[in-house]
Amino acid sequence: MSQKVTVYYDGLCRLCSREIDHYRGQQGSENIRFMDITSVHFDALKEGVDGKQVHKVMHVKNGEKIYTKVDAFIEIWKLLPKYSWAANWANKKTIRVALDCAYEIFAKVRPYLPRKKQDCESSPFCEVKNDEKLASAQK
Repeated sequence: MSQKVTVYYDGLCRLCSREIDHYRGQQGSENIRFMDITSVHFDALKEGVDGKQVHKVMHVKNGEKIYTKVDAFIEIWKLLPKYSWAANWANKKTIRVALDCAYEIFAKVRPYLPRKKQDCESSPFCEVKNDEKLASAQK
């Protein structure tokens, strides 16, 4: 594999980081470039991803193709021999419907999960949370 697949993840999310750390330790992870979207080194424009969307849902870039949500996880699992079964399993119709529903719920609650740091101004999620708090306070 000449070009690595890029996984974009929220490095301030404790759960997300724990999962990415697990993937990093797997055989096949040498074919994956892990990019923390909250890092000062992350540039959405340079990476060719939508800066707001990448903060809302999981993204994986394979060549010029961008995968999101459950499709992003399937791309990761295909590269990790230990999880190749999961990539196949996730494409079964009833399983896929359940995974899509579960991911949508997770994506909505993820901004409210415990963060690694208090200062996460680089993440639109922090802005959303602060805007919501402000709006609630003004009511």
